[in-house]
Amino acid sequence: HFDRLDGKSSSTREHSVRVPSKFVVPSGHEHGWPPDLWEYPLGAKCMAVRQKKLYVKNRPHRVRLLEDIGFRWSGNAKLGWLDVVQAAAIYSQMHGRVLNVPFNFVIPAPPLDAESNPQCVDSWPWPERLWGLKLGQRLKDVRLKGAYLKGSDAHVRKAQLDNLGFVWHPKRGRRKRYIVEDKDDTMDLDNRICTVSDKVSDTV
Repeated sequence: HFDRLDGKSSSTREHSVRVPSKFVVPSGHEHGWPPDLWEYPLGAKCMAVRQKKLYVKNRPHRVRLLEDIGFRWSGNAKLGWLDVVQAAAIYSQMHGRVLNVPFNFVIPAPPLDAESNPQCVDSWPWPERLWGLKLGQRLKDVRLKGAYLKGSDAHVRKAQLDNLGFVWHPKRGRRKRYIVEDKDDTMDLDNRICTVSDKVSDTV
């Protein structure tokens, strides 16, 4: 399948290729994939390329082809951690350097009526690429399953969480609904202020 990349890749990388390890190309013309690729285990193949140099060992031309389409050699786990730690840092800063996230907390997008208030949209603390991230569940997996804390970077990642005030053993019992804790329901982050409507709290 590398032959299909030749002549189609671009030297300008505008996107990153992030394929889940369990992804299999779906069948059916409605999905837009060529029939000869249906049921192809693309995720497993990409993982083998990273870990075992499948298809690319001693073939620098193929490496360049993958890099031209934005292939990520570091793997999805590392990229996922970067999203989690960035979201955790923002949450920690908003909550007095304490990282105790309710398990059902999801990174919110700006409220629907924020379009009429450009200042609010511009000062929204959560980057768009993090909207919808299940931060609470991700950090729960860190506590209970050791997610992201395996391998040579484990001690570095644990130190990052410690520096953000991560609560490794939260108190059991009913958790309060997520709210913005600043006075008058106002976020103040990096000297940018955005008044948050009740709709934001209701989404989390």
